[in-house]
Amino acid sequence: MSHLLFAILSLFSFAALLEAQWKLRENVYVIESEWNNETPAKRVELTCNTSDETLPVYWEKDTELKGTGKTLIAEVKEFPDAGNYTCLTADTHEIVSYDFFLITKIDSNGQMIRSILKSFDEPNKTFLKCEAKNYSGIFICSWMTENESPNVKFTIRSLKGSQGDVICSSPVARTDTSVTEYTAQCQKESYCPFAEEHEPIEMFLEVIDEVEYENYTTSFFIRDIIKPDPPQCQYVATNGTVTWTYPRTWNTPKSYFPLTFRVKVESTKKHNSQLEVYGTDEQSIQIPVAGPKRKISVQARDRYYNSSWSEWSSLCR
Repeated sequence: MSHLLFAILSLFSFAALLEAQWKLRENVYVIESEWNNETPAKRVELTCNTSDETLPVYWEKDTELKGTGKTLIAEVKEFPDAGNYTCLTADTHEIVSYDFFLITKIDSNGQMIRSILKSFDEPNKTFLKCEAKNYSGIFICSWMTENESPNVKFTIRSLKGSQGDVICSSPVARTDTSVTEYTAQCQKESYCPFAEEHEPIEMFLEVIDEVEYENYTTSFFIRDIIKPDPPQCQYVATNGTVTWTYPRTWNTPKSYFPLTFRVKVESTKKHNSQLEVYGTDEQSIQIPVAGPKRKISVQARDRYYNSSWSEWSSLCR
């Protein structure tokens, strides 16, 4: 009876160890740590990767001795507990194997606490934003951090896996006074702009800052993230006509991929600012009484799908 009880307790202990971690890739594991003072540390079992049961080995973390023997139970709760655990031979001090632990913070409901990225100023608190200039299957995904960290690493991919149907470039950073924005160009392979989309694209962003791990996801159809480049426009002063051309990056033929337009006319009269916006599906419009101090610009959007408007064009005059 005592042997059976011991076996059952051992199985429960092993199951608890498995729940404490999940494998990110070879030799790299993520520990889900409930981020409060009351919850105890997660106990994680490490096994030295050697078939020689008689080989004397020991464990180090950052040159600190953690234990001896083939198996080590590590307690991981906070960031100093994470990092590289190395198994070495006792006589020659050669590295036999290692395990690297990352920590992801979770709340009492088991939900990931995300704090590395800064959200975009949009209604839905978006952290990972993707936009497409046209229906080619190429799109740009972007995200932000408040401060550029030299050690933060990003991996963006399709949720269908590394061999999926979306390929992405390495992220490129652009820093201004307060935030660093990262962008990656992605392309859905075998995408047909003339075909109806039936399955959304699911993008997955992994963020590792030193020993902290977070991930972010977004799901969309290409048609939902379309944002054309601004049109190119000009103003003919003799008859007050504004004309424009489709963006060079937009799909052809125009008859199959038509755009709709808005023309903005801003008055710059002192103490009497005025804004007028005209809508049209044509590529020209006549502005009544367009005085010399008026600013005129144009923007575009897919005519048949309610996606995003382009940015406003450069001034037409």
